[in-house]
Amino acid sequence: MNPYTLTLLLFGLVLGTCITVTSSHWLLAWMGLEINTLAIIPLMTQQHHPRAIEAATKYFLTQATAADTLLFASITNAWLTGQWDIQFMTHPIPTTMAVLALYLKIGLAPLHTWLPEVLQGLDLTTGLILSTWQKLAPFTLLLQIPAANQELLIILGLASTLIGGWGGLNQTQLRKILAYSSIAHLGWMLLILQFAPSLTLLALMTYLVMTSSAFLTFKFNNATNINSLASSWAKAPLLTTSAPLLLLSLGGLPPMTGFMPKWMILQELTKQNLPLTATIAALAAFLSLYFYLRLSYAMTLTISPNNLSGTLPGRLTTIQLSLPLATTSICAIIFLPLAPAITALMNL
Repeated sequence: MNPYTLTLLLFGLVLGTCITVTSSHWLLAWMGLEINTLAIIPLMTQQHHPRAIEAATKYFLTQATAADTLLFASITNAWLTGQWDIQFMTHPIPTTMAVLALYLKIGLAPLHTWLPEVLQGLDLTTGLILSTWQKLAPFTLLLQIPAANQELLIILGLASTLIGGWGGLNQTQLRKILAYSSIAHLGWMLLILQFAPSLTLLALMTYLVMTSSAFLTFKFNNATNINSLASSWAKAPLLTTSAPLLLLSLGGLPPMTGFMPKWMILQELTKQNLPLTATIAALAAFLSLYFYLRLSYAMTLTISPNNLSGTLPGRLTTIQLSLPLATTSICAIIFLPLAPAITALMNL
């Protein structure tokens, strides 16, 4: 892609997200979401591959449906209450419609079915943008909307954690596994959204760092399925040694960084007299941990097949990803000791 075109599209992504994050008016927020969507679609189709075109079409139709529903909800709220401000959405009907539209935008269960299929048709770089940056604007709107039906949010959050865990068990494509991992992590954020928004932001930031490190690791190894991970040791031994720690951090295994938000979320759910919800969420985390262990096993304890189709590719020579990969990897592994300081900052 032309560098000027790429720069313009990336600027559109940043501009759309910034407009949505800083706006308090529904029309401005909707405009930012639309700019964001229109900016990423050319990035999806830059490969000119049928799977990429199919993924871009599915993404466009899904996002258009969600944006139309969100606009209709905001208009309905303005008609019923006379207010366009996001924080003044008080009527239950438009509030529910807006929340469901945002769930569809970010891929929360049961409106998640588009996410694995779209992510599978993209390259790892665009998939990284879709799984990280594109979550920021809708989550900002979710944090601004007043509390809706808490029981419904808890049910949908548990459904996301369970579906994200079960859905990734029988997958062999890394992009689909990361898609179901995204659904599971978003479910954890949804569980605590109405009780502790600061914990939701902490879980979101931790998820962004860990997911970025996972995508960059797979991109560095040029791996798109589990079988291709077997040749990682021949291409990047040091990275292959640290990759299981990244994957286990995504699963929330102590003493890695991914354990911190889940630990705090379970603690907050217990304080809110929701021990059953905390127990189900903790058990659902084992489902996700299983396929992370599966990926770790494929990278470190298996070797590539000794045949023509399994011939090892040459060693990687690019160093473009070294700095962001090193930075996100360190953050995804060793930030757990900072949990007391982070907790103190959130309580200020």
